[in-house]
Amino acid sequence: MVEFTIQIPDELAERLEPLQNRLPELLWRLVDVVNIPITIQPTVNHETTNIPAVYQEVIDFLIQGPKPEEIINFKVSFQSQTRLQELLEKNRSTTLSQIELAELDVYEQLEQMMILLKARAYSAIS
Repeated sequence: MVEFTIQIPDELAERLEPLQNRLPELLWRLVDVVNIPITIQPTVNHETTNIPAVYQEVIDFLIQGPKPEEIINFKVSFQSQTRLQELLEKNRSTTLSQIELAELDVYEQLEQMMILLKARAYSAIS
């Protein structure tokens, strides 16, 4: 195995600390994703770098002013779904860190919000 050293901002290091045991796996996933043609590049606002990625994903979707049909069909990305599954598994095995527990709470809040949005969207097209 090769040791690889990089310099990253302190803020990013803090965000990566809870994931340090998973960094090789995450880098593999990143390399796989980079090889897939991407039609929409996610944008990162420096003021919102502490917001979980799934939250930013939902905000980016809503800021586009989706039609009711688009709201009904909305699903978070495969990466966000995979991350949720990982958090749920860790929750079942009671190995969640405080940061991961907060992240899981974000998923739950977003799910509730999307349920309400989808209910409103259904009534708008009925």
